[in-house]
Amino acid sequence: MELTEDQQRFKEEYIRGRGYWVSFNDGLLAYSPEFLKTYLRYAGVPARTGALPRRLRELIYVAIDTSTTHMFAQGLAIHIRAALQCGCTPIELIEVMQLATAQGLDSVAVGVNLIVEEMESAGLEPPQQLQMPATAEMQALKRTYVEQFGDWPEWCERVLRLAPEYFREMTALLAAPSVTGALDHKTRSLISLALAAAPTHLDRDAMRMHIRRALRQGATVEELLEVMQLVAHLGIHACVIGVPLIVEAAS
Repeated sequence: MELTEDQQRFKEEYIRGRGYWVSFNDGLLAYSPEFLKTYLRYAGVPARTGALPRRLRELIYVAIDTSTTHMFAQGLAIHIRAALQCGCTPIELIEVMQLATAQGLDSVAVGVNLIVEEMESAGLEPPQQLQMPATAEMQALKRTYVEQFGDWPEWCERVLRLAPEYFREMTALLAAPSVTGALDHKTRSLISLALAAAPTHLDRDAMRMHIRRALRQGATVEELLEVMQLVAHLGIHACVIGVPLIVEAAS
């Protein structure tokens, strides 16, 4: 597709500023250049005015592109390279993948509460394990979780009572990123918030939990809001996927 001189100049300026150019931009530049320019100004606001450092922004982009509810390989490859270029290390990126792995536990968190609620709605007796006193082992597992994360969600109590062996290993999985400790606690909370807040996931309870954790670790309103702004950028993937298909079909 031939570009005009103005379009080619814009493309070159974009590449100089961002370091890359993706194919869907060609289609938008040819058919809807004003939208492309508008979107680029919009998407650039966090970098121009935000409170988060560039390296953390790239780690957040890596997280939401590798998220189990999105899995966008094209964007993931771009942002892994960008993260490395701005000083992130491979182990930091791997810790992001570990945090994304833990996203799968949201199914357990939501599911165990629904099971109990629907048993009550059906007039069934709640599981006996939920009514019995916690064993010494259960109390120790609870202490370990609270010491690690600083809170005790209701779903954790239910999983602990109903499946203590699973809860033990789940806690170890959630704590895995802190073993290598390449990312600090606040950074991990902000990345976990991004995973929960991404439009492909939108787990309100998980968002609230990670906001609380991030606030305890010193996060500001500006930093929290910027996380939301960054994950909102997933919306452009409609164009990333769709525009090249339109261009191909129309050619």
